[in-house]
Amino acid sequence: MKIYTRTGDKGQTSLYDNTRIAKDSIKVESYGTIDELNSSLGFAKNFIQDDNIKEIIFKIQRELFDVAGELASKDRNKFPEKITMNHVSDLEKIIDQYLSKMNEKEQSKFIIPGSNKASAALHISRTICRRAERRIITLSRDEEINPILMKYVNRLSDLIYTLARYLETKLDYVDFKKSSQATFTREP
Repeated sequence: MKIYTRTGDKGQTSLYDNTRIAKDSIKVESYGTIDELNSSLGFAKNFIQDDNIKEIIFKIQRELFDVAGELASKDRNKFPEKITMNHVSDLEKIIDQYLSKMNEKEQSKFIIPGSNKASAALHISRTICRRAERRIITLSRDEEINPILMKYVNRLSDLIYTLARYLETKLDYVDFKKSSQATFTREP
């Protein structure tokens, strides 16, 4: 099998259903950002020591293929594996599980992200996930998007944020003051 096809040399690509589309379309940008998120999670996984979190990320990486596949189809009914409310519920359960391991102070304040490689890598994944969500919202103005898929991506960014916060080794809190610049305090 050859990796190059030459069919994209003029700026077009094929969707899952073989429809040709411009490579810079918002549709391609949407599923391409999901692909970028998947790769960044794979990178982050290399810094994580916790086997449970690695397994969570691996499962999410597999599900992101379904998200991208659904976005890469003109007819979303033709894509065999769709994101369902069960996927969303699973993410919510994991979020609740890891939030329960943190105290409320950790949950409610802004922090400077990335006190270690694992949390820093996950924070990068979180921002990519937020960008993917924005691209999907833009796409939804032009075509119908599965609302459950949109919920999934939104909840996924919450989960990645929760895992990144959980893995922080120290918390540098950002304190906002009305009359002056923001400061930060370090937790001992």
